[in-house]
Amino acid sequence: MTSPAPRPWLLSEINYGFVKANPYQVAVLAMGATEPHNLHLPYGTDHYEGDAISSRACELAWQRGAKVVQLPTMPYGTETNMMEFPLAMNLNPSTLMQVIKDIVDSLAKHKVLKLVIVNSHGGNDFKPVLRELTDKTPVKLFLCEWYRGLSADLGPKIFENPDDHAGEMETSLIQFLKPHLVATDPVTGKLAADAGAVAKTRFDAVNKGWVSITRPWHLLTTNSGSGNPHQASAEKGRALFEQVAERLSGFLVELSASPLDDQFPF
Repeated sequence: MTSPAPRPWLLSEINYGFVKANPYQVAVLAMGATEPHNLHLPYGTDHYEGDAISSRACELAWQRGAKVVQLPTMPYGTETNMMEFPLAMNLNPSTLMQVIKDIVDSLAKHKVLKLVIVNSHGGNDFKPVLRELTDKTPVKLFLCEWYRGLSADLGPKIFENPDDHAGEMETSLIQFLKPHLVATDPVTGKLAADAGAVAKTRFDAVNKGWVSITRPWHLLTTNSGSGNPHQASAEKGRALFEQVAERLSGFLVELSASPLDDQFPF
């Protein structure tokens, strides 16, 4: 049986000989997390989503001539508000910021001067990193949180229920990407998940969103899920995945082709 060839857009698969002969212009770093997702999705949900979306986007961009490389995906993120759930694995924001700084320094050393951070976890906050590094590195930084702006107009067209965490959207994606990891009831075949109900705080201002807090998820939810997953399907997941990856790939093509002149990115 013939083994698949290394994919030239994945750093973990290619070799030094290829890198020497094929310099890259854009790096993509997917940032995930390790945390519970209701009762039915794997702890690696954010990692799987970010890795798959980034990989497909890089593949499409590479096929269109972009010199783009996906760095190995980070499986850990900030979990300070999830730590009452067993085996939520936390990196404090300051630790995560230092990781990004070190990766950026490595890219600068190797003359890869464009980096797209593809964030797949709502608990990660990378905007302060971009602000702090903007005049300290030659690497130009971009942040794509695919579950927010990139897919904001797609969600209402594909899904029936609002989704915050482990709801219809994420369940559909994992049903498409990793169906063997989605837990179902052995008798009924239905999702082994609760309805993803969330509690309100005692403060109307917080509930309406004009005062913010760090939400303690063991009080907010019953089993870490926020959003009803029970109308999810692999078909919905495929629809979202394909459109998000296509959109991101278009940006990567543009970014790869764009010269780093004095007016960049304008």
